[in-house]
Amino acid sequence: MWTNDSQRLLLENFDMIHNSPSQLYHSALPFSPSSSWLHECYSLELSQEAKVIEGLPAEWGMCSRTVLLDDYPNSLSYWNNTIAVGTSNSDILILDAITGSKTAVLHGHTLAVRSVTFSSDGISLVSGSDDTTVKLWDIQTGGVVRTFHGHTHEVVSVSISADHTIIASGSLDWSLRLWDIQKGECHKIMKHQTVACVQFSPIDPQCLISASIETVQQWNANGHKVGPTHNGYHAAFSPDGIQFISCARNNAIVRNINSGVVVAEYSLTKISVSLGSDYPCCFSPDHKLLASANRHTFTINVWDITGSDPHLVCNFIGHTARIVSLAFSSPSILISISVDKSVKFWKVGASSTGPIVADPDSTSLTLALTKSTALKPENGLIIPGDLPDRVIKTWGILTGLHKRSLQIPAGSSHQSNTQLIDNKLIFVWYAYEKINIWDAEKGELLQTINLPGGGVRDLRIPGDGSKVFCVYKESIQAWDIRTGEAVGELWADTVRLGVGVGEEVYILGIEGSKFWILVSASQLRCKKIWDFGIPDSPPVLSPSNENPPDMLHLNDNKVWETSMSRMKDTVTGKVAVQLPERFGKAIHAQWDGHYLVVSFESKEVVILDFSHVSL
Repeated sequence: MWTNDSQRLLLENFDMIHNSPSQLYHSALPFSPSSSWLHECYSLELSQEAKVIEGLPAEWGMCSRTVLLDDYPNSLSYWNNTIAVGTSNSDILILDAITGSKTAVLHGHTLAVRSVTFSSDGISLVSGSDDTTVKLWDIQTGGVVRTFHGHTHEVVSVSISADHTIIASGSLDWSLRLWDIQKGECHKIMKHQTVACVQFSPIDPQCLISASIETVQQWNANGHKVGPTHNGYHAAFSPDGIQFISCARNNAIVRNINSGVVVAEYSLTKISVSLGSDYPCCFSPDHKLLASANRHTFTINVWDITGSDPHLVCNFIGHTARIVSLAFSSPSILISISVDKSVKFWKVGASSTGPIVADPDSTSLTLALTKSTALKPENGLIIPGDLPDRVIKTWGILTGLHKRSLQIPAGSSHQSNTQLIDNKLIFVWYAYEKINIWDAEKGELLQTINLPGGGVRDLRIPGDGSKVFCVYKESIQAWDIRTGEAVGELWADTVRLGVGVGEEVYILGIEGSKFWILVSASQLRCKKIWDFGIPDSPPVLSPSNENPPDMLHLNDNKVWETSMSRMKDTVTGKVAVQLPERFGKAIHAQWDGHYLVVSFESKEVVILDFSHVSL
């Protein structure tokens, strides 16, 4: 038991412990499962650390390791404890598959790397990029061996033959190309629909399959079609090359590559037409399991396909955005990457302790994806009323149990926000061309602000409860929350706001009268900060090098960095507490002097009690 506990503890907190060994006691052990041998063994030492009131798992979960990336990943390939990840910033990351640590970065492409794949001997790596090129890399040196030019649009899938003589590449230019590695030139171009994926047989260098948004087709190394065409948007070979899978709209079918006979079939729900990377799948090395990702729920299903009736073995929950690639490193370990900028290692057959998912009828602590929470010791934790049942809920901080529910008026929309102001629970929402400011406890309507024509994209109350901010059509407007009087307005013109028609405005953060926004126009993004705090004056543009409010000042020298999920000493620069990476990205944090509440994109919430700790 202690060996399994120790291994899981080290893997789950590898980066944290590697960068700061003292975090083994401050962060790793306190967040180990309550039933683990280590947690029990070090219970006396843990009594001197921050107490985890909510967010502590009962047992080790299915995800044994989470690696956070700086850039969006697009593709994944595995070979002999080495992982290659193609990223959106044109780099290829090489990771150690045991620890997840980065061992190298390959530079060479000028745009996003959409596909990577190792050769069967692991000596070479092939990549395809949005820069329309295909590159062959030497893994030992990290250098480019050859660059293949010819595609006119993005290269979205690449593969290398088992004898290392041919590279196949699929592109959005509606072509599938075969490249002679020795000569460095294309020897065959096959017309194709938009190519989602292409893969050589791991055994037969003369056999490959491709998938478009409609069909799965088998080819030989001379570029000639072989066998019938199948329906599907994604295809993959089994490790022995005997079978292949084709994923269609609602099902996945495993066939024998030679006879075409169906070996197994199972249902895939909510699959929509798109490129194959939107719902990847792969076989386990022993050919017994098949893993597939659901692009809508961000979950992974693992199926046992050894019998005539495939059955579900595991359901992995943890990613917070679309999963783009899967690979088994062993029959019991599955690796996944997602556009939530994470790589996760899953233990097939492990018990599940999935994230806390919002459930309106639950009496235990749940959390919906929300803009903010409100925290007061006497009132507990308050979750804003953007749940389907239109109810604001409060929970006890120490118990984590539901205390009370306050009904939101009918007709309130998802554009809403909640804050505690002068010990009053204030709820604002937009509906029927009006912003309503409501005392939730008394059920009284305090103010009404007319906004005709709709077009409200966001509604916020800052922590000090002084104003209501609204992104409305091509403007940002602010009102005094007590009087309902307008205190500032910005219109979308290039002179004053710098936001043109058709551009999007995203709220990054609000602190008092300062308003951080992200302006997005096509591929261009810029950050702007406006100060609404000068009476009887229009909002003032602040220096853009200021960062949105991300730090909570716990005392004179301790701060909580929300984006990094850590407590830091501002004098020494040392990290005092670091939350495990398995939680993912934090979206909000609040501090009341004793309790720290952190909520995450994964719909989890963590409550830490520092009342017995000297900060």
